[in-house]
Amino acid sequence: MKQYLLFLFTAAVIITTGCQSKSETSNVSGDKKDSTTVSSENENGKTVEQTSTTDKIDVNKIKVADPKTVLARKQVPILCYHQIRNWKPTDGKVGKDYIVEEQNFKDQVKMLADSGYHSILPDQLYAYLNTGASLPSKPIMFTFDDTDMDQFTVAAPTLKKYGFKAVYFIMTVSIGRKGKFVDYMSKEQIKALSDAGNVIGSHTYDHKNFKKYTGKDWEEQLDKPTKKLEEITGKKMTEFAYPFGLWNAEGIPELKKRGFKMAFALSTKRDEREPLFTIRRIIASGYWSPKTLSNSIKNSF
Repeated sequence: MKQYLLFLFTAAVIITTGCQSKSETSNVSGDKKDSTTVSSENENGKTVEQTSTTDKIDVNKIKVADPKTVLARKQVPILCYHQIRNWKPTDGKVGKDYIVEEQNFKDQVKMLADSGYHSILPDQLYAYLNTGASLPSKPIMFTFDDTDMDQFTVAAPTLKKYGFKAVYFIMTVSIGRKGKFVDYMSKEQIKALSDAGNVIGSHTYDHKNFKKYTGKDWEEQLDKPTKKLEEITGKKMTEFAYPFGLWNAEGIPELKKRGFKMAFALSTKRDEREPLFTIRRIIASGYWSPKTLSNSIKNSF
């Protein structure tokens, strides 16, 4: 029911608007290391500079493991955020589940940093799931859906403060648009996120239900958006997030055909035959305090 209501909410928005981690990773490919300096606050509230070294991972050199092997790996907690803004009187009960207020988001991220979590990116997850490559202690992945402007203005600076990186799944219909309910990121902002070491992934053209794709939908919802995002970032798109978290087995070969290496759903069970294309995430609810989020992570993964 929640997914259906989210579908109606998102559709209304679209119509109205016109629709590396701070930690070490394993050296899978043997490529050179990059050094990154991040700023964070110590327990006394003072800003300190930390330099971390990460190894580049060439995912093209990684052999895909059999489904049983992938499923046997311990799942990495993956959070899914949508809007990061303060609630409005017009926000409904269901809508608030997908809107995390600014201070609450900042408190959540601080809690995760203080708890010793280290953000990872898709290449690290791909290497781990297929080869068992090591990950930093208490790995976690931040993901953001739908291109909302506040992900750039609020979420990204907050994550950067603690040395975290994230994945931003972009719905291309809304790029650069100003809406009645929400504004969306521009091409320049999307590129800035990519250039800063975050990952940009595909989230279709206009959030159409993946399970209903036929005929030209594959071109309109996958091919054209992928090309546009690759032109913006200068990087190949290899990650995909299903609208509403809904997927079907028939569509997965279409993703593979287009070079996608992983696809992200929501909290539904992973497919036993295609675990890399049904990776689980949980929605970070707007009703959750940092403590509730912490408990949800532990209980869900």
